[in-house]
Amino acid sequence: MALLELSNISKSFEAVHALRNVSFDLRAGEVHAIVGENGAGKSTLIKIITGALQPDSGMIQIAGQLTRHLTPAAAQASGIAAIYQQPALFPDLTIAENISLRLDKPRAAGRVRWAQLRIRARELLQRIGAQVEPDCEIRQLSMPQQQLVEIACAIGGGARILIMDEPTASLPAREVDLLLGLVDSLRADGVGIIYVSHRLDEIFRIANRVTVLRDGQSAGTRSIASQQPAEAQVSKPGVSPTSKPAGRGNDTSDQSLQDPAGLETCATHLTEAELIRMMVGREVSTIFPPAESTPSTPHLWVQKLSCRAAGVHNVNFELRAGEILGLAGLVGVGRTGLARVLFGILPADSGTITLAGRDVRIDSPRDAIEAGIGYVPEDRRRHGVILPMSIAANITMATHARVFPHAWLQLPAERSEAQRWIQDLAIKTPSEEVPAANLSGGNQQKVALARWLAADPKVLILDEPTQGVDVAAKAEIHKLIRRLAARGLAVLMVSSDLPEILGMSNRIAVMRGGTIVRVLDGKTADAHSVMTAALGSNDKR
Repeated sequence: MALLELSNISKSFEAVHALRNVSFDLRAGEVHAIVGENGAGKSTLIKIITGALQPDSGMIQIAGQLTRHLTPAAAQASGIAAIYQQPALFPDLTIAENISLRLDKPRAAGRVRWAQLRIRARELLQRIGAQVEPDCEIRQLSMPQQQLVEIACAIGGGARILIMDEPTASLPAREVDLLLGLVDSLRADGVGIIYVSHRLDEIFRIANRVTVLRDGQSAGTRSIASQQPAEAQVSKPGVSPTSKPAGRGNDTSDQSLQDPAGLETCATHLTEAELIRMMVGREVSTIFPPAESTPSTPHLWVQKLSCRAAGVHNVNFELRAGEILGLAGLVGVGRTGLARVLFGILPADSGTITLAGRDVRIDSPRDAIEAGIGYVPEDRRRHGVILPMSIAANITMATHARVFPHAWLQLPAERSEAQRWIQDLAIKTPSEEVPAANLSGGNQQKVALARWLAADPKVLILDEPTQGVDVAAKAEIHKLIRRLAARGLAVLMVSSDLPEILGMSNRIAVMRGGTIVRVLDGKTADAHSVMTAALGSNDKR
């Protein structure tokens, strides 16, 4: 019997069909991945499973029981918990207090048993390997640590169905390994996990099955795991649920299975290329398009740049017109801090910035914009776009002086400008007046890009430009970046995705300890040379 079974689920928002007759099931002790392009319907399906949205039609069964009206409270009572990319925690409260608010029923009166709260919180944190104290305030925690607190809440609540929506998007490699180890442990305990991620290597590493959504419909369910779910394994003598690592994609059986939702699950080997083809409905021949430009003369010079608040010191580099300079390094070494200094969010304490042969002082974003610098920040939902505002208002935000001369509102001009970029960047939206909050993550990223491209910058800083973006949208953004460099734009690209750094960069500047320690030629650099510089190893191989 499946832990969760959805049959023929449909959901529309006015004229937009978010889901059409989607069927999906989850078994005990299984990691069932959901993949698809941005806008394919993944978020809508998750909201239906958690009770945040009601389907227009279809059937939901939890542990074999038909559920006619699933609410968030009913979902939680049924053992469903969700962990999102952005944790929903109270920043001014401690870890123990957050866990208590999530797990304990409210009482009109009574004493708070602080010692018991701390003991329970410590036990849950130790269970998942989190090296933090229960009395720490959430605002003091890094994003990876906040993710672990969310997992502790889910485990403490006895979740049997755990939804993980892009849980590793903002995590460094060590924390990713820790999280995936937790996934394996939960699976061995019989928990069913719905895993949503754009990182296909993770899908092949941990998932038992994968369901592909495309344009709101199911494009199929395939088996990609080397082991069966725990509930299937325990019936076989001598086989342990953790006897082999899951998700390596080495099942070469020709057997076809029929899952409870009526979808044929092929147990043959699934390749990454086949999975991408299922997601996009076409071949994505290359994620990293060939370079179209030859970098020319240096356009931006940075000398001895330091900013204590940003955690950067004595930074030296040059950026050429038509060049993509990749900024690599481990999390916390100052890459985003350097980007914020260059854009004037955190003014430099010392050093010089020279643009096109002229020294400039950048004490604010206004100074940066006037100097010809654009900046697409890492956290698009907090800093990249203003969610309640329309797409048109977001796109024209950096170009008001041109779109609205003499401070007169020219709404037709605003709409025309927005329509041009919507078409040029293939932003999926029914209208330029739609709020940015209604767009998928990839399309929000395109809106953030459009804002600065409309300003016609000479230097464009991109901080994690494809984070949380599906493979097809990622390929489109990469082609766009190449095209911008071919037009002579100087691009500084901050990325934690090492293949992206290697595949896109003309040169690679590696940061360590708040400064640039080495600059590598993009044609000859490899993962080993980048990581050697990032870690400070003397290994020259």
